[in-house]
Amino acid sequence: MAAKKKTNIQKAIEEVAGATNLAYEDVAEALQYAVNKAFVKYLNMGDDALTRIELNYDIDEIEMYLRKEVVEEVEDDFLQIELGDERLEGKNLRLGDFYETRYTMADFSKGNVMSMGSIFQQRVRELEKAALYDTYKHKIGEMITGIVESSDDRGTNVRVGATNQTLYLPARSRIGNESFEVGKPIKVYVVDVENTTKGAQINISRSHEGFLKRVMEQEIAEIYDGTVIIKEIAREAGDRSKVAVYSLDENVDATGACIGPNGTRIQKVVAQLGNNSPAEKIDIVAYSENPGLFIIEALRPAQVIGVKLDHENRKAIAVVNNDGLSVAIGRRGVNVRLAVKLTNWHIDIKELDDAYAEGIQMQSINDLIEEQNALIREKEYEKYLASITPTEKDDIPSDYVAPVSEEVEEEVPVTKEVEVKPVVEPVVEPVVKEEVKQPEVKVTEIKTTKTLEELEAELEKDKQKAAQQDRRPQRKRREETETEEVEVSDTPAASRMDIYTEEELAALEAEQEYEDEYVDDYSEYDDLYDEGTEDWFK
Repeated sequence: MAAKKKTNIQKAIEEVAGATNLAYEDVAEALQYAVNKAFVKYLNMGDDALTRIELNYDIDEIEMYLRKEVVEEVEDDFLQIELGDERLEGKNLRLGDFYETRYTMADFSKGNVMSMGSIFQQRVRELEKAALYDTYKHKIGEMITGIVESSDDRGTNVRVGATNQTLYLPARSRIGNESFEVGKPIKVYVVDVENTTKGAQINISRSHEGFLKRVMEQEIAEIYDGTVIIKEIAREAGDRSKVAVYSLDENVDATGACIGPNGTRIQKVVAQLGNNSPAEKIDIVAYSENPGLFIIEALRPAQVIGVKLDHENRKAIAVVNNDGLSVAIGRRGVNVRLAVKLTNWHIDIKELDDAYAEGIQMQSINDLIEEQNALIREKEYEKYLASITPTEKDDIPSDYVAPVSEEVEEEVPVTKEVEVKPVVEPVVEPVVKEEVKQPEVKVTEIKTTKTLEELEAELEKDKQKAAQQDRRPQRKRREETETEEVEVSDTPAASRMDIYTEEELAALEAEQEYEDEYVDDYSEYDDLYDEGTEDWFK
């Protein structure tokens, strides 16, 4: 069976639908709407006229009907018809039914036809805008690609999508002083879609922070798969941007993944940020939940010594070296401005000397790191509590310490080692003191320059001499010895300390009365033995 030939009305509707990417039913409805508007105007009955429009494909005709309600008594001739009216004969109509009078396009004047065409075009444009809104309201925050239709100093017209809709990119939304060639593809970021009385208003941009985020997602696999998260972006398009990132995988370095080997990944991102010169710079910043550490990272490449934080007012003072102020502020203040946007803290930069002069009490990087570690321990403890049963929680000791991070554990043994070392060093000294408490070392103040070998030779010689001497009372020998000690000493005599009591001395004298020549007297050389002991303990 041969396909039914399409009528002129059908061909016209399909042509319009194809050119506007609208559905056939939507275009047909727009045509009926335009014909009805023109028909009401033709009738000159006002907008309250009852009409019906039908596209009769069978006869390839647009039919228009004026409708009047059947009533017993007419109150409005334009809207009602009496039940006994002769025009109703043979119509089999009852009260409440509608009597219709048929009209065709042949009844229209040239002016009516032109009016219908104008209304139809306006209605199609409205449908296009509505379809555009429905298409792009789901693309807010996404990147789309279009073709440059035209471009000048004021802005650029971009043709996008299958609908070939033209979107406008204002000059303020471009990256720096970039320019475009007609017919070349261009990427834009959908900032917002508004449904106004004039239709859908789609705002696109290349200078928005979201544009940079989508470019990084395309070029960096770890960001695309969600391993590395972009926390914040602060951007002055065409000049400099700062991107704060962190990793969900402890084995993946977030900043390293974004920069890439020898900076290859970040260079690919920069290459897509316009053709202006010099190219836009991008600082990859390690995000931290500790605001002090985050501020220090955000101010890079400046080297921040420490910060003072006012948490209540979200204000911070960052202290840098005396020669680091210009780097921290940046060219035309761009570095500190972006750091403020990135961290959402008001940041004031101070040089070290000025900070000391003003008495600013700052936290060093080490102090901030310890705060961060404490926060990590607290979160680990909360995670531990969440993983155990209420009964196990009751068994936790009152002095329980939260799990310590690896950084803290490494410091503990070092601290203990330093405390233990001094304790064991002075142990030797008491042993020496006990050994010298014998009577032989009671005159250790006496000094001599003789060596041990010389003393031994003299002693041997004196033994032979002493054997020939008569025995003498010990008291006399002691007095002679004391006299000799005074004569030999090269230093002032020290106060003597009695070794024996008077009773002990009397007993010793009694024993000496019966000693004979077998008892040798070496008291004369006691000082020599005492002098030798100094060398023994060296």
